[in-house]
This record gives sequence, C-alpha cells and structure tokens, in this order.
Amino acid sequence: MSFRIVLLPGDGIGPEVTAVAETVLAKVSEGTDFSYTTESHDFGGIAIDRHGDPYPASTREACGTADAILLGAVGGPKWDLAEVRPEQGLLAIRKELELFANLRPTRVFKGLEEASPLTRDRIEGTDFLIVRELTGGLYFGDRTEGDETALDTCAYSRAEVERVARVAFEAARGRNGHLTSVDKANVLATSRLWRKTVDVLKSEYPDVTVEHVLVDAMAMHLIRTPSRYDVILTENLFGDILSDEASVLSGSIGLGGSASLGAGSAGLYEPIHGSAPDIAGQDLANPGGAILSVAMMLRHSADRADLADRIDAAVSGAIENGARSKDLGGDLGCKAFGDAVLAQL
Repeated sequence: MSFRIVLLPGDGIGPEVTAVAETVLAKVSEGTDFSYTTESHDFGGIAIDRHGDPYPASTREACGTADAILLGAVGGPKWDLAEVRPEQGLLAIRKELELFANLRPTRVFKGLEEASPLTRDRIEGTDFLIVRELTGGLYFGDRTEGDETALDTCAYSRAEVERVARVAFEAARGRNGHLTSVDKANVLATSRLWRKTVDVLKSEYPDVTVEHVLVDAMAMHLIRTPSRYDVILTENLFGDILSDEASVLSGSIGLGGSASLGAGSAGLYEPIHGSAPDIAGQDLANPGGAILSVAMMLRHSADRADLADRIDAAVSGAIENGARSKDLGGDLGCKAFGDAVLAQL
C-alpha cells in the first residue's frame, strides 16, 4: 500500500522549497520498495484568497486521512492585519490532528562552523533536539481581546505534560541519555506542575539523566554552551522562542527542519524558516530545511530510517563539498542547492 503524502506548499517561498524537497524524495526512493503518492492542497494565505479560509474543508479532509503532511510555509504582510490570518490555519491543524509534540533538531554541519554567529570553540559539536509541547499553553488558552485590557490564559494538565515528556524521554534514550526540562517554576503554577510531572516520570527512565533549567537562564546557556545539550523539553511559548533562538546557531534558519507528531504515526513536517515573502519567486531560498523535513517524515511516519539517513548524509555531504545558498554566503539558488543534494544521492 502506498504511503500517502499531502503537500501544503502554502505561501511565499513555500512552493519553491517544497518542490525541491519533492525531487529529493523521488530520488532517494528510486530503486527501493518505498511506494508513495502525493497530492497538493491550498493552505495558509493562498487558501484565504481562494476559499476565504486558511484551512478549507477540502484540505482538512485530505490532512485527516494522510500518512504524512509536508508544509512549505504560511503567512506574509498581505494578511498580517487581516481578521482571518494564515497562522490560524496552522494552529487549527495542530489542534485537530492532536499534534502535541514538535521536534526541532539543531546541529552544526561540518564546514559551516564559521557561518555561526558564535565562535568555533563554542559552537563546535553542537547537536541537540528541542521537544516543544504544541497544543496547550498560552496559544490555546481562553483569551479576551481589548483596547484597554487583554487576557491570555495559560493552562496545562498533568496528562498533557506527561505525553510530551514521554516523547522527550524516548528521544533522549535514543541519543545521549540527557534531558533538560525548561520551565519558569519560580513564578508560574503551570511550570511547577510541569516540573513535578517530569520528576515523577523520570523514575521510568533510569538511563536518562534529568536537569531542570529556568527559561531565562536557558536562553543564555544556548548562547554560552550550546554543545552541552542533548534533548531540551519545554512548553509551547518557551519552545517557540528557544527554538527560534537555536535556529541561528547553525548559521542559517534555512537549514532547520521540524516534525509535529501525535499519538499515531502521522505527522506534519515543515521547515522552520517562514514564508520569506521578500525573496519569494526569485529562486533564492534555501531548501535545506524542507529537505531535512522530508528526512524526518521518512524516519518518524514512514518507518524508513534507511532513506532518512541517506538524505541527512546527502545534505551534509553537499555542504561539506561547498554547496552554499545565499543565506550561507554562497551563490546557489534554491534549485541549484537541491541539485547539489541530488548529486550526493
């Protein structure tokens, strides 16, 4: 039975990087027993323009039955102040599909150490995974809009914390066995619940060491000593901020991929760079994040770690051999960078 992928190219550079990622998926699948189908649907700003809804019914139906979803990017200045915004579709798809765990790896590719804003001695050896809770907290709590007073409610249940913590513990068990849980337990009640839940759960994972770090301190540590971390677990808002901070450590946000997972094998995969409308349609985008997101899709949803490893190695090999997109200080366009990865495959 074919593995069914729903493509959501979205806005800005989304269609460009998604198209390149598709070519890499096709290449890595050649001559293997991995069979898949793809279908494309409107999502985000383009869906607002065409359907009046960032997540129209036809897209919702397709995503609900997909084995995996590959998203390009959503948003842009055109919709920033509109009553209906592209990002509302992103929040809706995460909630409806119960994609509660967001995985964002950060590593420094060999040959790109000098591209990082940090000195080589600080950045060398950096390779960590942020596991962010994705369907709770401030982004999904009750809110009151107002010109004089506004309210956003942050709420977490023990069950919500436990299920995402298990994802992080399992990830740490498969990596270097160290988990850093990030909270603000000195101030927030939700963070104290978070910390208690993680402490109870750690008895089930005696092979994983656990430390707790306050989020403000963590923001500093990611810059001072990024190479000491393995798996970082945190809640929705903190994870959003810290993962964007982490994305620049490797030299460019364009190389960041991500996976949003739920209880089953289906997941949503997307580069973390956003829609970059200022360079859309100019063949200037870095497709690395989208390509690495395809590797994560193969690993987590398709159970094809063999193919995922080949893509990871191809991206690393292309970079080590000098492939550089504009954001990495080179002159390769979106398609040409993809061609460099294809050549490695």
